[in-house]
Amino acid sequence: MKELICIVCPKGCHLYVDEENNDFVTGNSCPRGAAYGQNEIRNPQRTLTSTVRIQGAAYRRCPVKTNRPIPKSAMLPVMKALDAIEIKAPVRIGDTIVRNVCESGADIVATRNL
Repeated sequence: MKELICIVCPKGCHLYVDEENNDFVTGNSCPRGAAYGQNEIRNPQRTLTSTVRIQGAAYRRCPVKTNRPIPKSAMLPVMKALDAIEIKAPVRIGDTIVRNVCESGADIVATRNL
């Protein structure tokens, strides 16, 4: 049995996921907590935030993020891909920097106007 702290809402329920019993979740106060617990055990995902190099702007780095969560196992390959990217100003919030980064299904988007 694994113990997790739910991050779906500010309540922070202590979830217990029984991997031997079809990922049965206890300790949740709402159905969203149960879904979170099962997903966290089966396929943990996160939204990645980082920066990329930028030319012609007031700053040398542009903050970016994935437009949807990606599997935790894809985090390192995506970070390595972002390390090789250099963009040119101007950039607007929401501009797509990389489409389908590392075939994850997620795009990298700018999070600051530069």
